Amino acid sequence: MAAARSQTAELKAMASASVARPPSSSSPPQLLLLLLALLLATAAAEQQVPLVLWSSSRDLWVPLENAHEGHITTDGQLASYLDPVLEKGPRNVLLFLQEKLSIEDFTTYGGVFGSKQNSAFSNLENALELAPSSLILPSVDWYAASTLTSYLMEKLGASPLRVDQATLRELKLSDTLPALLLPSLPYTTSSGLMALKEVLTGNDEVIGQVMNTLRAEGVPYTAILTAVRPSRVIGDLSMVSGGLGRHLLGEHEDFKPEPPPSPPLPPVSYNDTEPRILFWAQNFTVAYNNELRDLTALTFGNPALNLSSSSWNSSFAQLAMTYENVFGPLLTVKLILNNRLYPVSARNWFTMDHLEIHVNNSVVVFNSSHITAPSIYSFHCEYVSTERSKNSLLVALPSSSAWHVTFQDFQIQAFNLSSGNFSYASDCASFFSPGIWMGLVSSLIMLFIFTYGLHMILNLKTMDRFDDHKGSTLSVPLTE
Repeated sequence: MAAARSQTAELKAMASASVARPPSSSSPPQLLLLLLALLLATAAAEQQVPLVLWSSSRDLWVPLENAHEGHITTDGQLASYLDPVLEKGPRNVLLFLQEKLSIEDFTTYGGVFGSKQNSAFSNLENALELAPSSLILPSVDWYAASTLTSYLMEKLGASPLRVDQATLRELKLSDTLPALLLPSLPYTTSSGLMALKEVLTGNDEVIGQVMNTLRAEGVPYTAILTAVRPSRVIGDLSMVSGGLGRHLLGEHEDFKPEPPPSPPLPPVSYNDTEPRILFWAQNFTVAYNNELRDLTALTFGNPALNLSSSSWNSSFAQLAMTYENVFGPLLTVKLILNNRLYPVSARNWFTMDHLEIHVNNSVVVFNSSHITAPSIYSFHCEYVSTERSKNSLLVALPSSSAWHVTFQDFQIQAFNLSSGNFSYASDCASFFSPGIWMGLVSSLIMLFIFTYGLHMILNLKTMDRFDDHKGSTLSVPLTE
């Protein structure tokens, strides 16, 4: 692990010594190359990969010291974590070495609200939950991680063995003899986001199969997951060696990096003995007489949101959200839902019958009966609003004409919640959209024109009598 660092230090020293020399006729190109080499060497030193360890034995790792935000685990610190494990822990070590991985991948592909089933790390999460001891190092110097195989070979005194699922079943692993196993993981040469997610999902499936095999055979183990190099390189290079990078790329006083996108706010969850109602929207606004109030931040991710007037049973649900000093002392927005059995479909469907606004001792009611879905699903729609330009799923009564409510990326479920997460979403978008109808009508018109033209061509009749200039003139009698 120290060899790569010494090469980097030598490269930096060579670059520094070259910069200190007096300029000559051939120095500008050499200086530019050395500065570029220095930038790349510094960038390589600043790149990190995550490292995850888990084992079938207990109490192998002590709590991390100096584990503050931004801490980078060096090769010496990594060795201090691994040495006790290799000396006292199981002798069977599995090294899942991916081609590339960054800590941001766990956030990007780990699943969000209503999409936990789409997580690319479900088997890894399950393995960490079942493991008696585990350790997660978010940022490990990737030079240390890339030389991990040779380090394990030296400590265990065993050569690495690449195995697949079939080979692993045939192996007879011992509790006393050391074994270093490298399960085969799929690699990728594509840089697309979907390709990366597919590879991460494939790697996770391999991890799940290997863990199931070891648990079924009762083999003690220690598993390590890391990568050869980080998957997020561009963002790291932009942060490395700020002064040198700005000098090479040109300084711009008005340049401001784009802020990272904020994570989505958690949904509103009404609980009694367990989660009963789940509601989320990307944006929630209420307007009265041209006065617009954005209630998004007051609703989602707000632990002080008042839900005391909410209620739930198996056939009726009411989500009541109360706000202070909004269009008056108190403003309450109620979503009223019913769960009914429809004999025609032989299944239960839920319907959001009304949306009510209670303010200043008055009640404003909106009909929302178009918000409906099977009760085992959630309902999702891009817009739920009183505005006609946004489908008008909320129909305002005459007394409600001064009020306007808009939800963007609306999703709700009040029955059959599964472990506090949204079920599969039934979307409000119909199958026959305006674009599909336009395409069908245009195709029918073109088909009619083609059929009519073909019919005209097939009914053309050629002349069967011709005028002969050597004979008498052909006369065609006219009939009256």
